[in-house]
Amino acid sequence: MKNVHDNILSTIGNTPLIKLNHVVKDLPCNVYAKVEYFNPGNSIKDRLAVHLIKVAEKRGVLKPGGTIVECTSGNTGMGLALAASQMGYKCVFTMASKMSQAKVDILRALGAEVHVCPTDVPADDPRSYYKVAARIAEERGGWLPDQYNNLANREAHYLSTGPELWEQTEGKITHYVVATGTGGTLVGTSQYLKEQNPNIKAIAADPKGSILKHWHETGEIDESLAGVYMVEGAGEDFVPKNYDAKYIDQFVEVTDTEALNCGRDIARLEGLFCGSTSGCALQAVLKTKDQFKPDDFVVVVFHDHGSRYVDKMYNDDWMKEKGFM
Repeated sequence: MKNVHDNILSTIGNTPLIKLNHVVKDLPCNVYAKVEYFNPGNSIKDRLAVHLIKVAEKRGVLKPGGTIVECTSGNTGMGLALAASQMGYKCVFTMASKMSQAKVDILRALGAEVHVCPTDVPADDPRSYYKVAARIAEERGGWLPDQYNNLANREAHYLSTGPELWEQTEGKITHYVVATGTGGTLVGTSQYLKEQNPNIKAIAADPKGSILKHWHETGEIDESLAGVYMVEGAGEDFVPKNYDAKYIDQFVEVTDTEALNCGRDIARLEGLFCGSTSGCALQAVLKTKDQFKPDDFVVVVFHDHGSRYVDKMYNDDWMKEKGFM
């Protein structure tokens, strides 16, 4: 029987590569989107979630019937909640208040407990969603996946996303572009691709207000440069351990206005209903168009689905109120 599965988790991966035809009309080369909302949890983080759990089980740090506690922008939480529902675990998540209400509601619908924490506090503040997750994990004896510093994050993409792209492009890929947060998708995929062809360029889109671009260009970690931005799931106010500069060729800074409006263009012109990180990643492609040659094969990751953002980037009143339209 074709396309028959024992449970939802076996549908993760093998997402399509779709040629962009309108939003990149001024570029000299073909650009394809790796559309990750075809995963069952509607984001690329499904790949990470299942792998983290399996590694934790193997290491003996996650016991049957245990509790998973994680800080998330929403998508990793959804992947973990899906996996937990099939693998027998409970979930508790912390999120920054800038995240869409839709993400909170979806996580709760999947059976998770969700705690919303202030956005405008440093990562080491006890009120931050990082610290609140760590406290809850300690209090309840839960397992903290720590997607930021757990190297199984980038390993998940080394084992899945990288090989898929190499196979789908028949080894023709020349540039890989992704909006980056934890660093796992960027570094794990780039490592695999560069092992096949060291000339492949890995380009990271970084929201204005994140410190990652400065770190990559100077080697300095300056947390005082961190600011508040509206793009969800990309950028950081610290440098997670999943980052490895040797697998990253370039960071491109993207403003909220650029990212959100580019995301809306993707939906309107390509029929691909994506989130703000997809707009951020594509905007990085558009801002580096002078680097591309006619025979280049550019792949940009579209991270998640636009349904998470209907009350924000796809809401005209919200966009006008924030000054983005």
